[in-house]
Amino acid sequence: MHEWIQVENGVGTVGITNHAQEALGDIVYVETPEVGATVTIEDQVGAVESVKAASDIYTPVSGEITSINSILADKPKLINQSAETDGWLYKIKLSDESELEKLLNDAQYKELIGE
Repeated sequence: MHEWIQVENGVGTVGITNHAQEALGDIVYVETPEVGATVTIEDQVGAVESVKAASDIYTPVSGEITSINSILADKPKLINQSAETDGWLYKIKLSDESELEKLLNDAQYKELIGE
């Protein structure tokens, strides 16, 4: 629920929201999915650990993982610095773009978290 996706030419870039990274605090470890893995919407694909808690990452769409943000292995705090830009987790080639219609848009998400 606290993942974001930005899609361009059928490939989505996925990360956790700024709200999620603020709730987690200082991120110390990131587990990303394997490149080439085929995943189904809402599958667990990784995890983020902070000094306060660990949180599983679930894919918002189905498809094939095409790349991961390898910088996060050495610099997990990049998510704290820019969760919704440079701190992205992975890219996925969507297998069913209609799944995007089920996701919250930015305004709906902000209403959900009370912003």
